[in-house]
Amino acid sequence: MTHHTKRVMILATDGFEQSELMKPKANLEDAGFETTVVSLEKGEIKGWDQKDWGDSVKVDKTVDEVTDCSGYDALLLPGGQMNPDILRMNERAVAIVREFGMSDKPIAAICHAPWLLAEADLVKGKTVTSWPSIRTDLKNAGANVVDKEVAIDGQLITSRNPDDIPAFSKALIEMLGESADKRELESA
Repeated sequence: MTHHTKRVMILATDGFEQSELMKPKANLEDAGFETTVVSLEKGEIKGWDQKDWGDSVKVDKTVDEVTDCSGYDALLLPGGQMNPDILRMNERAVAIVREFGMSDKPIAAICHAPWLLAEADLVKGKTVTSWPSIRTDLKNAGANVVDKEVAIDGQLITSRNPDDIPAFSKALIEMLGESADKRELESA
């Protein structure tokens, strides 16, 4: 039985909230998963660290280089106000989010990132949480919005802010673990 290392795509651009990319990425890697940072352009993207620009992260692939999402097991969407707002104006970025949605793979979005879920039309009838300022947008997109550290509905995992990162990471790692168990049962 072949056991492939699970790969998580992290979709982000300049202005991502630094902790919301760095910490879940480290947590996923510690749990044995590979991560691939996908962005709009090659090179590096710069984080936003609470009140000012922070560290940069190397971009592994551009959205245009991702021809399909079948090589990835989950999608991680960090927040930060600028980052999802720029991404949701990019058709290919939104199409990638939609593709994960249609393939029923885990999508974990924190803070302002659920904006992308709304843009990709994935929140209708789903229970989600987010940064307070975008909750009206999510309600208008048909979501049932709650205020808790992590909301899980089917394949969607959403959280509110950097304080929720431990619970957010844990939920994604557990969901990836469960899908691994399921696949092993099916192929057994």
